[in-house]
Amino acid sequence: MKETNFGEKTRVLVVGGTGSLGRRIVSACLAEGHETYVLQRPEIGVDIEKVQLLLSFKRLGAHLVEGSFSDHQSLVSAVKQVDVVVSAMSGVHFRTHNIPVQLKLVAAIEEAGNVKRFLPSEFGMDPSRMGHAMPPGSETFDQKMEIRNAIKAAGISHTYLVGACFAAYFGGNLSQMGTLFPPKKKVDIYGDGNVKVVFVDEDDMAKYTAKTLNDPRTLNKTVYVRPTDNILTQMELVQIWEKLNGKELEKTYVSGNDFLADIEDKEISHQAGLGHFYHIYYEGCLTDHEVGDDEEATKLYPDVKYKRMDEYLNIFV
Repeated sequence: MKETNFGEKTRVLVVGGTGSLGRRIVSACLAEGHETYVLQRPEIGVDIEKVQLLLSFKRLGAHLVEGSFSDHQSLVSAVKQVDVVVSAMSGVHFRTHNIPVQLKLVAAIEEAGNVKRFLPSEFGMDPSRMGHAMPPGSETFDQKMEIRNAIKAAGISHTYLVGACFAAYFGGNLSQMGTLFPPKKKVDIYGDGNVKVVFVDEDDMAKYTAKTLNDPRTLNKTVYVRPTDNILTQMELVQIWEKLNGKELEKTYVSGNDFLADIEDKEISHQAGLGHFYHIYYEGCLTDHEVGDDEEATKLYPDVKYKRMDEYLNIFV
């Protein structure tokens, strides 16, 4: 398939455009000057917030394209209108878990035959490196690999964007579970708190997505998002907050065994979250390998002035 020239404005379809990351990707694509389409699914029914969000995109210049995962031909018709498809379908257990639905998107792209690149919903841990993940959280990685295998089997050009924890879920709360706000008095530290983790603001992840989707350097590549100033240990993150807030938190150091001690007693979604936290904060799965022959977003796009975690946390002071 002919690849879009870098810098040329591209017709992009965002699937999952009303979600937390998806809405940011839509905005970033519009800001980048891409001709932006958003899949309008009839399943949203009378969800007024999603309807209003779609209409706000339209006012900004986006095109709304009807299509349903229960209607294959509608998906084929939708993807035939664009050069690139970006999926931002949710893949977390405590919200809607829609990763497998992308198989229908792959089938539609394969039949349409015109799409020059597909960016499936990834963005976090690299699923190709998570074969050892503990269940039930391993389901996320298994399903993402199923999507990758389907993309490969269909011969679809692609880019996989991976490698960071979203600041909204892991940064503002100092990596505490069950809240998205910083703790006021006490903080749990995982292990010794010195495992390196990568944090990224969702707006920045969206900007990298909008830039990489027609870049020939990233065609059929994995792009890691590793903002240098945001490669921090949990302890460093806590210390940034303490400096901003002017108060020292009482720290409880939690061993790996204690962290997983009662995992089987938890709900499935909580078990999945505990497993993911363990891989990130105890094993260091985001930083235990080099980028190698793949690409790194901040080096490709130094013009993106990404938000550092001290800037991110400052809003909570």
